[in-house]
Amino acid sequence: MASTTIIAEEIVTEGGLHGSLAPAHLPGHYLSWGAIIAGALCAAAISLVLFTFGSAVGLSAISPWPHVGLSPTVALIIAALWAAVVQVMGFAAGGYVAGRVRNGWGSVVAPERRFRDGMHGLIVWALGLLVGAAFVASAAGGLIRSGAQAAATVAGGAIGVATAPSTTAPADIGFVYLMRPAPGEAAATPAAGAAQPQSMVGRLPSLQELQPSVVRVLGDGLQAGSLAPADRSYLASLVSMRTGMSQADAEKRVDEAFQRTKDADAKVKAAADKTRKASVLAAFLAAATLVIGCAAACAGATAGGRHRDEQTEIRLFGTSRFW
Repeated sequence: MASTTIIAEEIVTEGGLHGSLAPAHLPGHYLSWGAIIAGALCAAAISLVLFTFGSAVGLSAISPWPHVGLSPTVALIIAALWAAVVQVMGFAAGGYVAGRVRNGWGSVVAPERRFRDGMHGLIVWALGLLVGAAFVASAAGGLIRSGAQAAATVAGGAIGVATAPSTTAPADIGFVYLMRPAPGEAAATPAAGAAQPQSMVGRLPSLQELQPSVVRVLGDGLQAGSLAPADRSYLASLVSMRTGMSQADAEKRVDEAFQRTKDADAKVKAAADKTRKASVLAAFLAAATLVIGCAAACAGATAGGRHRDEQTEIRLFGTSRFW
């Protein structure tokens, strides 16, 4: 005699156990992917609209002119708060949609229903991040590049400035100060008794010829922390040859130029370190807002599932129609 196996489960409600049996859920029916995808798309669309609106308001509140509009610090604080608000509103709405439109589980205990609704919100959040990644990929790439450039600048220090003579790097600032004519004099006449480099005897070298070697010497001095006596004498001879200054005055100018180079290098490193710290802070804020968005999506999905089970009517602006 053939026998039939009946798979059943007890229905557990908040009031206790009941003796009736109901068919168990089939494998793979615990996730409503249609509801999840719909919620993720809604979350991405709402976030995009809110971010666009916030960008328009933010651009109207700032100005490149000094003492006009919001200060950069206030603008950054407002932007961070608005990003958190967008995450909460977008993912809460997406989670609510997923929880409200998914299939019901009438035979599942209430705590389990809340857990499954919350998991639907979590998956909406994860899928929404993948959808939104297409819109923020360029911004994230720029953030990573700025952080990497800041770290490279701090680590490299004078190495980069010594090998890039065509830029306004610290060593170039020192070179410009070093080779400018003496006050009230034109550059061209070497001072009497001034020593000329052997490779330049008999002619006056151009600034383009002098710049690579001078920038290299200044860059090496920045790495070492001070100019070597031989390098100091070499630079002084070049200054004397170009400007007509005495050797003593040329050496004094070399010291002043090297000090200016060190000051400029310190400013570059300070600016790079400031950029690095700003990148770190921005990364932490981004992570925090994403965590807030995850919590909002789970809470929204739970609320949507509860309203679906209770068949709660949603009224917006005095009407039951959501549009």
